[in-house]
Amino acid sequence: MKKTKPLDQDILIGTEAHNHTTKVHNKLEPQGSIMEKLMDFASSVPDFRRLCKGNIRHKLKDAIILMMLARASKCVERGEIIEFGRCHLNKFRKLGMLKNGVPSEAPLCRMEQGMDDTALADRVQEFTEAFHGKLSKAGKEIICVNGKSERDTVLENGRNPDIVSACSYNTGITLATEACREKSNEIKAIPRLIGKTDKSGKIVTADAMSMQKDIIDTIRKNGGDFLIELKANQPSLRYGVEDRLKGHAPVYSYTERPELGHVRIETRTYRVFDGLDIIADKEKWGGNMTVIEYESETVRKSSGARTSEKRLYVSSLPTSTPELGSLVRNHWAIESMHWTLDFNLLQDKIKRKSARAARNLDTIQRIVHSVFSIT
Repeated sequence: MKKTKPLDQDILIGTEAHNHTTKVHNKLEPQGSIMEKLMDFASSVPDFRRLCKGNIRHKLKDAIILMMLARASKCVERGEIIEFGRCHLNKFRKLGMLKNGVPSEAPLCRMEQGMDDTALADRVQEFTEAFHGKLSKAGKEIICVNGKSERDTVLENGRNPDIVSACSYNTGITLATEACREKSNEIKAIPRLIGKTDKSGKIVTADAMSMQKDIIDTIRKNGGDFLIELKANQPSLRYGVEDRLKGHAPVYSYTERPELGHVRIETRTYRVFDGLDIIADKEKWGGNMTVIEYESETVRKSSGARTSEKRLYVSSLPTSTPELGSLVRNHWAIESMHWTLDFNLLQDKIKRKSARAARNLDTIQRIVHSVFSIT
């Protein structure tokens, strides 16, 4: 057997991919509870087929487990999933699955496209909740909210389906997802997404798309806090804050040590302001807010070229909150998760013909990512 490569290296194909998933499966098996939860999750997904006809050859739950373990092995095409199932057919049968063999490409395609994408995503939320509490550490939990386009799936209107997700920074687990057909519809999808998560005592971080009154009100009413980037989609607030910052001194500021990464040296400075005299229409947003100014200075090692960038964030947290600026960097963790879905699970290289099939693929891959975080 060839030496198995870790997930963050080269793409696994053929025998190496099968060997890697054997390792993952063997890692899950002794723990029992994770594999049992995966089986319970697959069994809970409603079957869309007419079971009363009596001509159902393959169980839906078996196909879901097959797709999850194959995706963990970076199997991209359905033919690779089928090959993976045949390679490990004896192990599947020991678990009481695939008694009639591995589904062919046609029924596998029908099952993937026919599953209720909303029901499947909701079942994932139930699965992750079983482990989320055990993995959470002391202190306030941070929930990062952001959207991701399914780039290789193109809908009839020429757009890519967009999936908005809430991810726990503390555990690396996706807590909930919501689909929207266009990027602009994130404004409508995010309140539904936030409504699916427990926000009490937690901090929600998000990009400028979430700077909407109903989203802010929802977080405040449920006992949560927020940190959201401020951009020109709220022009009066953004430019008003920019103008007033010039005449106010920060409550405190600090500069992080220079950091080397991606062939550049970056120095970050954070300045924290009390928004009492800076934000004019604070009543609209539910009360006083804190303003965080983030400034980054970057030097490229190869050329010595210097660039600088400034961003503004608003938060419901008090100015005395230790290292408020660190929440800015914590939010970028969800971008790292999206990169993992693309690089390790090859999400952007898999084409799907419909938004439902694309979301089902996304859901299966997110549960695979959660399993890696749990183990």
